[in-house]
Amino acid sequence: MAQVKRIRRAVNGVLVLDKPRGMSSNQALQKVRWLLNAEKAGHTGSLDPLATGVLPLCFGEATKFSQYLLDADKAYETVARLGITTTTGDAEGEIVEESAVTVGREALEAVLPRFRGEIEQVPPMYSALKKDGQPLYKLARAGEVVEREARSVTIARLDLLAFESPDATLSVACSKGTYIRTLVEDIGQVLGCGAHVAALRRTQAGPFALPQAITLEELEKAHAEGGNEALDRFLLPVDAGLEHWPLLQLSEHSAYYWLHGQPVRAPEAPKFGLMRVQDHEGRFIGIGEATDDGRIAPRRLIRS
Repeated sequence: MAQVKRIRRAVNGVLVLDKPRGMSSNQALQKVRWLLNAEKAGHTGSLDPLATGVLPLCFGEATKFSQYLLDADKAYETVARLGITTTTGDAEGEIVEESAVTVGREALEAVLPRFRGEIEQVPPMYSALKKDGQPLYKLARAGEVVEREARSVTIARLDLLAFESPDATLSVACSKGTYIRTLVEDIGQVLGCGAHVAALRRTQAGPFALPQAITLEELEKAHAEGGNEALDRFLLPVDAGLEHWPLLQLSEHSAYYWLHGQPVRAPEAPKFGLMRVQDHEGRFIGIGEATDDGRIAPRRLIRS
């Protein structure tokens, strides 16, 4: 008997999920997509299965702007377990080495300043970065170790929230591309006892923070009570991740030509950079960029 293809809904917007532990980012995305019965979906940067917390999910037209959330700064709380190093840098890996933990709170706080600001990080083997088309984690599982170039990242905040040996709870605000596992491992190396991530929770991704995040349990309950459409109330606007950008509202005449791919002049427009663009009725219609000749060129348009 032929299987009936599920007809999906055109769902547009951003949903900020509080990702549960033990689930990959893609598994979480597909689960929420199924609950919403959404046509098109994408997430904005992977969280390890061990990690929990803020995972913005984009649906429909919002997927056009997910790259800007991928590039956004992030914030985390992590438990660094001193005295144990693992193959993966977190609690999911096999133990490589165990050492006695003799450092106290003062010694730990004394090494943190060297990890603040712009630092160099060597990406871990257990990561999604690719070497000759192969993800590093696949090579690592096969027992291979390849050379990785150090990359510059910025640690805007690194504070010790609590210390009960061997566990140190750290608050971290960082630039895109920062590996918290590597940060914790590097701290453990400087301390001389090694360390790995025992727990990790993302508290912020770009403009989105934990208070906005919805748990999978909340979504499943809403779905059980009201079906797919009951979840629509959790959706933020398509441009929710861009609300800190400059905003330009076009006249009806200018919006018409702009939506047909033509740069337009707008007296109130910013002189440089990217901006959100609205039509004369206040509807978000895409992203524009100021050109050298003072016009605003369309960069990403949305379907009305």
